[in-house]
Amino acid sequence: MKQNFEKINSDIRERFLRLKRENPDVLKPKLALSWSNWGFGMENLEVSAKRLQESGIKWIELHGNHYGPDIGYDPKETMRILSDYDLQVAGICGMFSEDNDMSSNRGIHRQAAIDYIKREINFAHQVNASYILVVPGAVGRPNAYDNSEFQRSVATLKVVADLFVQYEIKCAIEPIRAAEVSFVHTVREAKEYISHVNHPGVANINGDVYHMQAEEQHIGAAILEAGVALVNLHMADSNRRALGEGSLDLDTIIMALYLIGYNRPGCFVTPEPLGPGGDPYPAMHGIPNQEMLDHLVQQTASYFRAREEAVLSM
Repeated sequence: MKQNFEKINSDIRERFLRLKRENPDVLKPKLALSWSNWGFGMENLEVSAKRLQESGIKWIELHGNHYGPDIGYDPKETMRILSDYDLQVAGICGMFSEDNDMSSNRGIHRQAAIDYIKREINFAHQVNASYILVVPGAVGRPNAYDNSEFQRSVATLKVVADLFVQYEIKCAIEPIRAAEVSFVHTVREAKEYISHVNHPGVANINGDVYHMQAEEQHIGAAILEAGVALVNLHMADSNRRALGEGSLDLDTIIMALYLIGYNRPGCFVTPEPLGPGGDPYPAMHGIPNQEMLDHLVQQTASYFRAREEAVLSM
């Protein structure tokens, strides 16, 4: 007798094989592999770009590091470096702490969130990014302020929603595990949040398999539930290390992605192996171990492509 997750695995596998049998042409485009670079810390962008190029990665999710008007990547310099290494920008990883929390009970922090999003939208437009990851509440604050933070967050995001449409940037809401945020933990809750914002500029989801392991019944099923709203999926193995170094069922995830047509332009699989432990965020502003990062990228990229080929050859 199969366990419950095995039943879901079997259903996804059967649906994938049927798709392959009945419409094989839709499987010809491969999934777009990107990389989220905020885990590289204070490393020079050129060093990061060279590493990604050497592993055959063509896309990058840039750290949304415009924390003030004088901080963050310069768009012209960024485009020069990425062009030199044959990289394109997939999106921007928005970073939301208590300092720029859309759900805060302090107006100054909500204003900081508005100003931050405006800066990142402007930067995203200049580097041809297709999405910005947005978290409804502060990451690293699992305890709620009160019972009104959902409504405050929705109201704050509505202030800048028109700009996403104006600059043709997708706003991708990310659900995060309850150990790190106080609300919006699942794909279903992200869809509910999006429905309350009720704006064409806020219609997409950024998934993360690490958080899905904690909050969803089944990662593959959650991907199917997200459907066409999903535009980016952060990846790490079960232990938040490089793919292939844990027990993540990557094959089922890949099949689920193909089932929702995730190999279409504008959708990205973006590794973000931040390592085990509860708080990876200090590394964001630290000096990285380049040898370790080289291994993370090489191992993850080669393993993902190998498993994708294995799935498509079934």
